[in-house]
Amino acid sequence: MKYITLILILLMSLTSKAQQSITLEECYDLVIENYPLAKQVKLLDAQNKLDLDVISTSKLPQLSLDAQATYQSDVIQFPMAMSGIEPLNKDQYRATVSVNQLIYNGGATDASLQLKTTQLKTKQKQVEVSLYQLKQQINQLYFSVLLAQESQLLLNAKQAQLEAKLKEVQSGIKYGVILPSSDKILQAELLKISQQFNALESNKTSLIQTLSSLISQPLNASTIFQKPLLDTPLQTELTRPELELFQLKKEEIENSETLLSKQNAPKLLGFATGGYGNPGLNMLDNSFQTFYTVGVKVNWTVFDWKANKKQRQSLAINKDFIENETEIFKLNTNIALNQQQKEIDKIETFITSDLEIINLRKDVLKSADSQLKNGVITSSAYITELTNLYEDENTMVKHDIQLQLAKANYNVIKGQ
Repeated sequence: MKYITLILILLMSLTSKAQQSITLEECYDLVIENYPLAKQVKLLDAQNKLDLDVISTSKLPQLSLDAQATYQSDVIQFPMAMSGIEPLNKDQYRATVSVNQLIYNGGATDASLQLKTTQLKTKQKQVEVSLYQLKQQINQLYFSVLLAQESQLLLNAKQAQLEAKLKEVQSGIKYGVILPSSDKILQAELLKISQQFNALESNKTSLIQTLSSLISQPLNASTIFQKPLLDTPLQTELTRPELELFQLKKEEIENSETLLSKQNAPKLLGFATGGYGNPGLNMLDNSFQTFYTVGVKVNWTVFDWKANKKQRQSLAINKDFIENETEIFKLNTNIALNQQQKEIDKIETFITSDLEIINLRKDVLKSADSQLKNGVITSSAYITELTNLYEDENTMVKHDIQLQLAKANYNVIKGQ
């Protein structure tokens, strides 16, 4: 009993694996998660942490070590009245350790940190924009696979109908109701369908492999692609990531302006230097001595020929460029949306007439079927009507897939 249960579980597992299915939304999520470009988000984050650490070190004491040995051609000579003082050596030595501590810089360090954080958000949003643009490529591949999938179903139905008809014709030939060669025509048509199956399968496999590579997810010919039921929202604002990118670029410029305004602020530093050398700070003592110096110093660029002001004016112009790019982007996006909406309207009209054509074709085929059974028409005439119906059904399937593709593209353009 245990073995039977195990076999059943295994069979159910294999069946489940064979019937793997995927949706359009899952493809979107997978390409954003697995496309190689997505790795840049983490890389940028790691790089930014290092940059922030480097900037933050400006608040910490800065240590430096200096050492020098010199020989000079002359030294200070003391007058005869001070002849008891030993003159300085022409070879001199000095080693010092200096500590500098930033006390105040007008908030330039915090402004630099803020600028770096905004730059990180801008770069990561740029990556998101690039990944978002892959959605239309996903749409094209996904709906092409769907079209192949639906065409296979139609071809299956046509094949089943022809095989049933072949049996009827062979029976009619046997009883002398239908011409002897009529079944050959049907058999030839079935061979053509076999060729069409091979072509469809080859095309579908190629599309699936491309999609599988793009989303880094194993897919095969048995994978079922779920047909989405898409709708196009009306009167909603654009929500494209490009608009957020433009906003972040403006914030980056504003933070750059803030940093520039603080760069000319006075800087106050404390310092201390300790050393050992010959001579030391007492120039009258010609021996190795230890020494130290402590103090504070102020650095303030009072006049820079308006260089800082002109840099801020240049940044303000950059902000105008961003405003202009935003305006152009919105204009082009709205144009693309209008074009896509017209495409949707056109295809919906086609589908309405497709339904009428198919109903008429079905009536004609029904009549042809009766005529074939009674030997009024040949198999060729019947196949002509069957093929006409198949082609019209195929056209409607194609239009239906095109409609879903157009709606998906509309939503991607809109930013939904």
